Amino acid sequence: MSRGYFITFEGGEGTGKSTQCQLLAESLRLKGKEVVVTREPGGTDGAELIRALLVSGDINRWSGVTEALLLNAARVDHWDKVISPALNRGAWVICDRFADSTIAYQGYGRGLNINFLWELHNSVLPGIHPDLTLVFDLDPEIGITRALARRTSEVRFEKMDLDFHRRMRNGYLEIAKNNPQRCRIIDARQGIEEIHSDIKRLLEVTP
Repeated sequence: MSRGYFITFEGGEGTGKSTQCQLLAESLRLKGKEVVVTREPGGTDGAELIRALLVSGDINRWSGVTEALLLNAARVDHWDKVISPALNRGAWVICDRFADSTIAYQGYGRGLNINFLWELHNSVLPGIHPDLTLVFDLDPEIGITRALARRTSEVRFEKMDLDFHRRMRNGYLEIAKNNPQRCRIIDARQGIEEIHSDIKRLLEVTP
């Protein structure tokens, strides 16, 4: 059995990633593919507990270093228990955030050393990278307004100042520029159906 295909959706808050994950999954299932949709931080019971620690509470609850360590702990559990087994049985895995989020949020946004964060990732998950990463790009002011309108308790990062979100956006664009073989930028200003069509077109030329 051939290995599955690993797609990650990345971007700032309120960019519409989660909606597009579900739409793509439905589209792929109609073609007869097994699809696993998951998210980070989260995806396993243990990782969801770590998620609750990270995305709620006061914005100063954790330092950037603590966030990075918690995120990598959750990611290892997620990879070992969900993503890797699914790929090994030939499934397509669609993940809402992965390692690039840690680089963008804790690196560019929170100011941690980018090389340190990549070294940390490669220490716990050596050589593990998605086959395709879709980076949803949107003005942070628009995205934050959308995100806060959802009225959930998971707003710790949304409440960080606009400069943080601007640095993070620039970080995502830099990640995409530095990894052209796997990253594609999606214009998240478009409507839901337009974005979905763009993604389907990208996958038509994907092995």
